[in-house]
Amino acid sequence: MEYGTICAEAFHLFSKDDWNEALPEKFTYPFCYDAHPLARIAASQVQDFLNNSYDNEHNFGVDPDHDGMVIGKMFGVLVVRTHEGQLGFLAAYSGKLAQGRQHPYFVPPVYDVFQENGMYLNELKHLVALNDQVDLLEQDSMFLSRKLQLTEMQRIAAGEINTRKKNLSVWKKERQQRRTEAQTSLPAEEYAALLEKLKNESLKQKFDLRMLTASWQDKLQAIEKDINDHLFKIEQLKEERKQRSASLQRQLFDSYRFLNAKKEWKSLLSIFTDELGLVPPAGAGECAAPKLLQYAYLHNMEPIAMAEFWWGQSPKSEVRRHGEFYPACRGKCGPILGFMLEGLSVDDNPLEANPADGKEMDIVFEDEKIIVINKPAEFLSVPGKYVVDSVQTRIQSLHPEAILVHRLDQSTSGIILVAKNYESYVYLQKQFVKRTASKRYLAVLDGNLQQDSGLIDLPLRVDLDNRPHQVVCYEHGKPAQTRYEVQKRENGFTYIYFYPITGRTHQLRMHAAHPLGLNIPILGDDLYGNKSTRLFLHAEYLEFNHPKTKERLSFTVPADFELITKLRATS
Repeated sequence: MEYGTICAEAFHLFSKDDWNEALPEKFTYPFCYDAHPLARIAASQVQDFLNNSYDNEHNFGVDPDHDGMVIGKMFGVLVVRTHEGQLGFLAAYSGKLAQGRQHPYFVPPVYDVFQENGMYLNELKHLVALNDQVDLLEQDSMFLSRKLQLTEMQRIAAGEINTRKKNLSVWKKERQQRRTEAQTSLPAEEYAALLEKLKNESLKQKFDLRMLTASWQDKLQAIEKDINDHLFKIEQLKEERKQRSASLQRQLFDSYRFLNAKKEWKSLLSIFTDELGLVPPAGAGECAAPKLLQYAYLHNMEPIAMAEFWWGQSPKSEVRRHGEFYPACRGKCGPILGFMLEGLSVDDNPLEANPADGKEMDIVFEDEKIIVINKPAEFLSVPGKYVVDSVQTRIQSLHPEAILVHRLDQSTSGIILVAKNYESYVYLQKQFVKRTASKRYLAVLDGNLQQDSGLIDLPLRVDLDNRPHQVVCYEHGKPAQTRYEVQKRENGFTYIYFYPITGRTHQLRMHAAHPLGLNIPILGDDLYGNKSTRLFLHAEYLEFNHPKTKERLSFTVPADFELITKLRATS
């Protein structure tokens, strides 16, 4: 079976002619999308190729019999139309496969750093040679011997000088005693002669100490000079290495040059540094999306739709599911694609649409000090980057001094507590900080969880290259703990209570989806699982002390998950 006939290098025809999909009116907005049916067909063909025809040099972690380091990869497909009107697709992967060897099925990199006799490899040879020279000098036997000799001589010198100083102290006391005794026992002339003698003894002993110290300094300085001369050579090489490395980095950034739909060119330096004042992040330009668009523009192909999917084992810190579609990363690809898509008609950014349009908040309880709200799913707690409408803005339009005591993710529904004034806010906020307020969430996991209860303890931080995604990080992450308790298992889903001990961004979603957590995403989680009708996560219970009466209050707002999950299970 052929997996896409190669018409022109990396251009592939669809293997089936019986598809009947309308072409999209606009190109895919790469940072938030539902994969177009044609992109899904293309992705399926690429996955067939990876399963059946790829030479298997790279270990994705799919084949248990494959040896070597496991590295999953993000792949991309770009549906295109050639200038002859032929419809097909291109395929690419992020980063490198099989130690940098380019496979003809996939489009080439924007800039091939491994091209023979190219700038990068030639300059790399110089850097490797400098590294070797530094290593040789640092491990030079005479140099190491002199360092040991210096350390030993410093020890001996310090010992001798300290001993001589102690002797000076003893001798001084002896002279003092002799003066005291002689003052009453000797005639005046003899006493004067003794004082002169003792003075000369003191001067000589001090002189001898200075001579001893100077002698050791001369010996030590001679060795230190040899060592410092050697270290200077090492530092010179390191400085040359630093300068050449920085120069190579600048040349690399300038060698990555991108084309857009208007046939304009820009380099990484221009896109990140000149326009944004940023240093291009590591790996910028190596992702699948820029490779695909670059190849299409260079070969006069019209981009129609694009999608990216993960293939293989997930990185330990992230949540990536084999074969699932993902948006392009914002940190590395955001500025690049922002330029490359200029001249194309692109779908609107869904994040700029108001998700709360037409939705109302339910007031569960209200008095002179607090408001308890039931927030709908897909409703911002506070104003976002693109949308102002939120729980905060709506409440403050009625109560200008009101402050949200805590927040929920946009996709999470349930109870939010609002203080009507600052004094009440401070009192309530302390309960959340000191964890005396009690919270319970109901979630539906997209699968059957075997454990009945437990504690998840995985530190989290934001993914700097792909906000707002979170990653597990034991080095820089903030502590994040969640207790859980299964309520029931039904229709292939698990209904579960979450009791967050901490309150990190996406904590429950990450703790559910991550392999080191429950390894089952929450149903409808479009960031860490699969998109559905909604995110099945609801803040259903909250308990706290009232800021005025100090009475312990509790509120429960049941979720409306039951009917939806049953309908999905039978569909």
